[in-house]
Amino acid sequence: MHTNPGRTRGFTLIELMIVVVIAGILAAIALPSYWQYIQRSKIIEATTGLSNWRTRMEQYFLDNRVYKDDTHDGCALYHDAIQAQVKSFTLTCSNEAVNTYTLTADGTAAGGTAGFSYTVNQANAKSTAGLPSGWTTPSPNDCWATRKDGTCG
Repeated sequence: MHTNPGRTRGFTLIELMIVVVIAGILAAIALPSYWQYIQRSKIIEATTGLSNWRTRMEQYFLDNRVYKDDTHDGCALYHDAIQAQVKSFTLTCSNEAVNTYTLTADGTAAGGTAGFSYTVNQANAKSTAGLPSGWTTPSPNDCWATRKDGTCG
């Protein structure tokens, strides 16, 4: 093979710019989808945590015949163990009485889930109380929205 001694081999500036543009387009398409995937996985972490906590509360009720009274407090008993499994949401228990409770998972800014709020009560009535901008609240609001279009999971 005969090569020209004065000519160097390599890529031209135009070829490099085309590669950079293609990489930019791919990143612009892929990154939002990836971010939504990560966000949905954090939502599933919260809804799983609420479901686990509710299951433990019902087991507690079967054993003690109350959720809370002067000597029993099911919410306090299980909160720390469940919260340790849910990193991007803050879990709270309210409306706790002898035969009622409401469990809530509120998204945190640090976890990238700010604006999300999910609840469940002793009757297993689920609702999505808050969603960030761009998300659709399910209709009827009787489930946990896990996708932007308001689809429940």
